Amino acid sequence: MTLRQQLSFPRRHARTQRFTLGAPRAFTVSPDGARVTFLRSASGTDRVNSLWVLDLEDSATGPATGSGSGSGPGSGPGEGRERIAADPAVLLGGAAERLSPEERARRERSREGSGGIVGYAVDGAGQLAAFALSGRLFTAELLAGTTRELHVRGPVIDPRPSPDGRHVAYAADGALRVIGADGERDRELAGRSADESEDITYGLAEFIAAEEMGRTRGYWWSPESDRLLVARVDTARVRRWWISDPAHPEREPAKVAYPAAGTPNADVRLYLVDVAGSEGSGGPEGANGAQGPGGARTEVVWDRTRYPYLARVHWSAAGAPLLLVQSRDQRGQLYLAVDTATGATRTVHRDEDPAWLELFAELPAWAPDGRLVRIADEGGARVLMVGDRPLTGPQLHVRAVLDIGEHDVLVSASAGEEAADPEIGEIHVYRVNELGIERLSEGAGVHSAVRGGEVTVRVSARPDTPGTTAQVLRDGKRLATVASYAEQPALTARPRFQEAGAHRIPSAVLLPTGYQESDGPLPVLLDPYGGPHGQRVVAAQNAYLTSQWFADQGFAVIVADGRGTPGRSPAWEKAVKQNLLLSLDDQVEALHALAERFPLDLGRVAMRGWSFGGYLAGLAVLRRPDVFHAAVSGAPVTDLRLYDTHYQERYFGGGPQEVPEVYARHSLVTDDGLSAPESPVRPLMLIHGLADDNVVVAHTLRLSAALLAAGRPHEVLPLTGVTHMTPQEEVAENLLLLQVDFLKRSLGTG
Repeated sequence: MTLRQQLSFPRRHARTQRFTLGAPRAFTVSPDGARVTFLRSASGTDRVNSLWVLDLEDSATGPATGSGSGSGPGSGPGEGRERIAADPAVLLGGAAERLSPEERARRERSREGSGGIVGYAVDGAGQLAAFALSGRLFTAELLAGTTRELHVRGPVIDPRPSPDGRHVAYAADGALRVIGADGERDRELAGRSADESEDITYGLAEFIAAEEMGRTRGYWWSPESDRLLVARVDTARVRRWWISDPAHPEREPAKVAYPAAGTPNADVRLYLVDVAGSEGSGGPEGANGAQGPGGARTEVVWDRTRYPYLARVHWSAAGAPLLLVQSRDQRGQLYLAVDTATGATRTVHRDEDPAWLELFAELPAWAPDGRLVRIADEGGARVLMVGDRPLTGPQLHVRAVLDIGEHDVLVSASAGEEAADPEIGEIHVYRVNELGIERLSEGAGVHSAVRGGEVTVRVSARPDTPGTTAQVLRDGKRLATVASYAEQPALTARPRFQEAGAHRIPSAVLLPTGYQESDGPLPVLLDPYGGPHGQRVVAAQNAYLTSQWFADQGFAVIVADGRGTPGRSPAWEKAVKQNLLLSLDDQVEALHALAERFPLDLGRVAMRGWSFGGYLAGLAVLRRPDVFHAAVSGAPVTDLRLYDTHYQERYFGGGPQEVPEVYARHSLVTDDGLSAPESPVRPLMLIHGLADDNVVVAHTLRLSAALLAAGRPHEVLPLTGVTHMTPQEEVAENLLLLQVDFLKRSLGTG
């Protein structure tokens, strides 16, 4: 690889958003299997997504690749035909997209860095799609190929059609509203009464739900389309933080309701709201059966004192509305069925765990025959439960339920502790029922799927080829491949997958392109995330592109997933209960074990990381300077009292008031200064976005102040206007260049 190619990678990596732009995503298959709806931008450098449809009605006779160009070539018999259902450039008349603060926050929670149509929802038949664009409400008739704007109050958040396609609900100005799909009868369904403050919103997920629980929505349609379940969120008791922009002192700081560990959370309630009753003006708000602004509503009742977290809501034709509520310590949870006449709830199932209980997307849910579908930790394994029966065992570690059919359940899973092959970094798709388990995905890689009727879209990333492929199959036979416009990287990552040390730590090692043994030992760069919910060792080429680029600068790069990371077993994930410091121990164990197999210079070892990985990097040079000689710490959590309730209390077993010693032991800085620093002093670069509302910049500022007070040199790189993400092209590009410069200077390699 030439020097020009090497230096061009950071820019191309930034411009393409890690080579993801132009790749199709967010697939929905219509129940009749006639259409696949998805999002995709026009090129590998275009950040603006359009809504696309792949028609499959004529695809039964043979495979095809979608043309990707409107209704042009490739639309004959036996071929799928791609067409644009909604183009933001057309809908906005060429104007730039304008985002409300609420939409910006929503995208930050979902780590969404692209633009245009970034999300959509469809009706029960998969014929009507609704989406927000620049705060305006649009619908697309997916059969007719027409799009229209519904003129409503804005800015619009999270629009969703009713299952029958006759209405569209959406959140705006703190209220949940509904409008006819014909554009008529826009009205408020649930909103603030005269005596409710602006701290109260309806139909939106609170910060904790969106950031930590994976629940990004705040309302759910009934299968009959006549009622909704609507979340009411009151943040009055949540402490306010202020996020300022020092580069613009004339601007007011942004006020953020942030529930730091040990402090009050938002108060979350749930109401059943009638659609028909919203035509009138409503009366004053009351208790159950009362009517406030909008439709008649009934409060859903459960023990919110003991189970304050509303983690999941499921409402389908297979049974009563189903809730999953958790205790604040997340060691107990209830599955509750809702009586839609009274709002009362009954317990369907109860879970308890001495460590914590994991949450899973789209679960719990009812199977079509009325049995409860969930994922549970049973007998040391993470298994699929249908009713009271586990349908998988310790050979599989179930990751997600992808679809629930009449006769089977589609899941994704990695190898369990009793699997014959550890299949490092692989995730596969399986069909499961009482008769057995069948793997549907083929070859090493990370696979997922979306299913509708007899049609499945299987998305696969592989370790030896870049990007992802999206194949459309009917009964296992390929109908089409959805075109990807993602750019091809100029380098090829060559991860060598290993199990390292006594704990068999999943690891990937990357050496410089063209490295020969005669080149001698290499300085080492550990490049982990290393913490809960963040698997870095995956069997996918694109996951290692940045690591390979660092390797090509003259490093041996190690990516290791120690205890606490997902994908192996419940015991592996929960080993870090009140001891996240094991994450650093496992990085050291992997390093030393891999040094016996690879040309690693243990006298020149550095670590880089972001978020939890940034915390780990800071921990490495402060607690283990005997092993680590430099670190780049990006957006690190340094004072763990300042991170949020749901995350921090889950792993530490309580707030700072209950277990102050646990917080002090894990923090890099406390009120007394640096926490347990060791010598010698090692070079440390701190990087932080000043607009970060997740890991606020106070973390880096407090650590920097403590380092200065202790006489420890370090570098601080403040990023003006940057949040926890770094989507800005120039910022993302230069961050890589500055890091490699710092690492070479610190390790004396360049």
